[in-house]
Amino acid sequence: MAESMNGATALINTLADCGVEFCIANPGTSEMHLVQALDAVPRMRSVLALFEGVCTGAADGIGRMTGKPAATLLHLGPGMANGIANLHNARRGNAPMINIIGNHPNYHVGFDAPLTSDIDTLAKNFSCWIKSCSTAETLAQDGADAYTASLRQSSGSTGQIATLIMGADAAWGESNGPVAPNPVPQRAKVSSATIDSVAKVIENGGKTALLLEHQGAEQAAMEAASKIASKTGCRLLNGTFPARVDGGPGRVAVERLPYFPEQILATLEGVEQLILVGGEIPASFFAYRGIPGQLLPSGCETIRLTTIDEDSVDALQHLAERLGANNEAVSRFEKQEIAKPSGELDTKSIIQAIAATMPEEVIVCTDSGGGNAAYPFCQNSAPNSWLSLTGGAIGQGGPCATGAALACPDRPVLALLGDGGAAYTNQALWTQAREQLNVTTVIFANNSYNILNVEYGRLGVKDVGEVAASLFDIGNPEIDWVAMAKGFGVPGARADSAEELCKLLENSYKTPGPFLIQASGEMQR
Repeated sequence: MAESMNGATALINTLADCGVEFCIANPGTSEMHLVQALDAVPRMRSVLALFEGVCTGAADGIGRMTGKPAATLLHLGPGMANGIANLHNARRGNAPMINIIGNHPNYHVGFDAPLTSDIDTLAKNFSCWIKSCSTAETLAQDGADAYTASLRQSSGSTGQIATLIMGADAAWGESNGPVAPNPVPQRAKVSSATIDSVAKVIENGGKTALLLEHQGAEQAAMEAASKIASKTGCRLLNGTFPARVDGGPGRVAVERLPYFPEQILATLEGVEQLILVGGEIPASFFAYRGIPGQLLPSGCETIRLTTIDEDSVDALQHLAERLGANNEAVSRFEKQEIAKPSGELDTKSIIQAIAATMPEEVIVCTDSGGGNAAYPFCQNSAPNSWLSLTGGAIGQGGPCATGAALACPDRPVLALLGDGGAAYTNQALWTQAREQLNVTTVIFANNSYNILNVEYGRLGVKDVGEVAASLFDIGNPEIDWVAMAKGFGVPGARADSAEELCKLLENSYKTPGPFLIQASGEMQR
């Protein structure tokens, strides 16, 4: 007679059969049966994080680098709430993820115990799929359905996060065992009529640009787009904060939209037709008086080739064929020698040091203005994958780098973090030390929420008052990042010159395990 299996073990076996390789966990009492199941199914790697925002951010990094969901294990509503900022970022970046959130058994919810909350309402803010009424008999199938939902591209900014709210009775009850994975969902193909319509717009002349986002920013899509550009002279653009773009020498060269609205409008000046591939009309990150929210030059028409849930690779390849561009050249980034900087550290010299020392196939995770600004300067240095701050909720970079390093242990990972954002999720350092992940973290230590200084200045304020200045200042007391890293088990050092920074970067890439560099200098405030 076969041994009985509880719902939690059936769930973990099913997720592993589907292809889930990681569970990033911060468990509590309601999830003890799931912890036991993880112990019984070692083919799913269990990784502990000290804070739920690290769990969700690391799962985001895994999803971006593998295209498959990791699972998170979170403790009831408050545990999930601790991870929501990075769930927001993952939603905006369309990263696949499965959240398993423990809950009281249904009969216990009515007693209003201290951790009781409306988890469904919280989860609606970032989930494309929610199930909260699982039983021991349905839990395995619910897991398979959650996996399928996380791979199904949803319209708009719904994202690809599936949330399974698991009552403890569903976890401990007797199940029917694991279930087989569902068929993998496929993207819809655009019609030949759409391809022909867009081709005619391009053929009719005028200044045309293709805005390539989400799947449209993948190399296969940009290869086809580059051939179209070579044939027709149209421009190619990526959005400001793509979830992932593979760049560097040998990769397709595409211009990236800047951050501020005036800069975007200047970049698009003269464009008469903007063709949307996978994304939407550029929108200002924040609203400003006297500046439009949607950033299109006067008279510019928008034409859609694909929505986010349609196959942009297939559409661009068919468009290239329709335009007779299949044999055209592809514009690629070229390798250039970048000199190592010398002298005092500032934003410019830090970026130059990063570009001059970049290792091959590095994964770069950014959560800072300086890190985002480094992107164009690094594309002639070494092949790279660049993971941006997609949703604007800071505290993403360290956790995302942790997930990327878990997913790609054979590749170096570089986290470029502002000191303000890094302080949100510094617990990621502990997980990096525990798992001995090859993550080099560079802290742009300007002792300030620098972007707030910039935004305050954009209001026209010339004299910053004492209260306002104190709310942007994180240098009183000054954070000792090297000491903090050491406390979490990560070695580190402070760089006060460009020469020191270059040497520390190079040594870090050569040495297994994590390392932190506090880059201190007269950076722009």
